[in-house]
Amino acid sequence: MSLENKIISKEIQQILYDQGKTLATAESCTGGRIAEAIIAVPGASNYFKGGIISYTNEVKVQMLNVDPKVLEEKTAVCEEVAVQMVKGVCDALHTDYAISATGTAGPGGGTPEIPVGTIWIGYGSRDDVRTIKLTEDEGRDINLENATRTALKLFLEFLKEHDFVEIED
Repeated sequence: MSLENKIISKEIQQILYDQGKTLATAESCTGGRIAEAIIAVPGASNYFKGGIISYTNEVKVQMLNVDPKVLEEKTAVCEEVAVQMVKGVCDALHTDYAISATGTAGPGGGTPEIPVGTIWIGYGSRDDVRTIKLTEDEGRDINLENATRTALKLFLEFLKEHDFVEIED
């Protein structure tokens, strides 16, 4: 795990601990790497409730309440699924915030419509989910590292924005 991911995780920890908020992850292609980065910081049990690794569509539907019609029509690698995964894990694990990842890390599994390296990341709260689409294919390991780092960075930015808004009220 990169030092950068540990530093970001420490910042996430401080904000969530200070706010008394909780976090969960819903991961498909990243297979728990985001959760691993979060728990790399001692004290994560104070705010991190857990994660669901939903590598198959069956688990996405049963555990995260992802709409089977969306999976059928758009596949698991789409923005709607990333959003539904965030909402689903917030509901399943009763957390304030969540991070999700769904995509095709490679080296196989890509299609002309959804090439290898396409990864959707979702992050935020049940009522405010943000997404980003990664499209670069730099090989499986780097694709997964980039997705993990991007998810953590964007979630940290979301928390800082959210924290600022709460202080202003």
